[in-house]
Amino acid sequence: MSERFILNETSYFGRGSRVELANEIKTRGFKKVLFVTDKSLLECGVASKVTEVLTTAEIEYSIYSDIKPNPTVTNVQQGVDACREYGADVIVAVGGGSVMDTAKGISIIMTNPDRYDVVSLNGLSNTKAKGMPMIALPTTHGTAAEVTINYVITDESRQIKMVCVDPNDIPVLAIVDSELMETLPKGTAAATGLDALTHAVEGYITKAHNTMSDMFHMRAIELIFANLAKAVNEKDQKAIENMALAQYMAGMGFSNVGLGIVHSMAHQLGAVYDTPHGIANAILLPTVMRFNGVVCADRFREIITHLGRTDAYDMNDQDVINTFVWMIEELSKSVGVTQTVKDTGCKEEDIEMLADKAMEDPCKPGNPREVTKEDFIRLYREAM
Repeated sequence: MSERFILNETSYFGRGSRVELANEIKTRGFKKVLFVTDKSLLECGVASKVTEVLTTAEIEYSIYSDIKPNPTVTNVQQGVDACREYGADVIVAVGGGSVMDTAKGISIIMTNPDRYDVVSLNGLSNTKAKGMPMIALPTTHGTAAEVTINYVITDESRQIKMVCVDPNDIPVLAIVDSELMETLPKGTAAATGLDALTHAVEGYITKAHNTMSDMFHMRAIELIFANLAKAVNEKDQKAIENMALAQYMAGMGFSNVGLGIVHSMAHQLGAVYDTPHGIANAILLPTVMRFNGVVCADRFREIITHLGRTDAYDMNDQDVINTFVWMIEELSKSVGVTQTVKDTGCKEEDIEMLADKAMEDPCKPGNPREVTKEDFIRLYREAM
């Protein structure tokens, strides 16, 4: 059996590495940049750290920033209109997952104009043309959208998150400059870091995992447990740089092997209640890992051994599951994430609707344990 593995073409890493942007744009022959970001990054000055590079190099750009935290079909369509009107030949996306996902949608539709409705991009895509060239500079240590073939857009009319999977959307260049992540508010830093942990853990236990993906996911898990608290609570520069690497590694893995039902459930909280994606994942991760542990305790044993629990091979399976879940919960508490599903606005009468939506989520098939609607209902209730 063959296993496909797709990575982006080129990446730069390191504090201050955004300086490489101007030379890359000129070397590649691009002339006009659509600069995609969000209003908060413009207001706090993070986006200007990148626009300064463009201005100094006398590279023309136009800014598009009308993007919600859970980006919508409308956000993408308006971005396409802005890109066409300006006549850009490259997209530079500076932001977290919301910005990156919007930029990917714009990129795809610019070269596949028949997909302007956006909703036809849901699921495994069959677009014909490679997206408009996109350069990605992440400002959070969580989503890894700069290296994945996935993007998530909310269809507000149906209150669902569309998970679009398309090798044609992968950025031609990623610049992972940890300096752009250093001013993240504590809550955002914690949420995005736990999003990266969810990617790494779900990717490590997903049905399609392989030797290559295991390598990326295990190292990401180790780095996150060692660095997230320092990155969030102390703003330690080295810890933030390590988190930037960890989330990128996790992205290289899960982009190729998929995720599981933490994401299936979290997507619904984001679509219905506008819950930030990282928070939704963090809330659900311990509950779902208890559920999955029945079939993958051995994978958990490998993880906690790498995290320093040398006694793991003397434990029975239930003790391994309990220990791993406890470690996740303690890491979440250490960075101030203690919310429950109830805190998102979810009510008991909503749970069946959420379960119905989760059953249709494209991340569900990758989960290591089979799941029914009744399982989803029970898991949402346990996480309340």
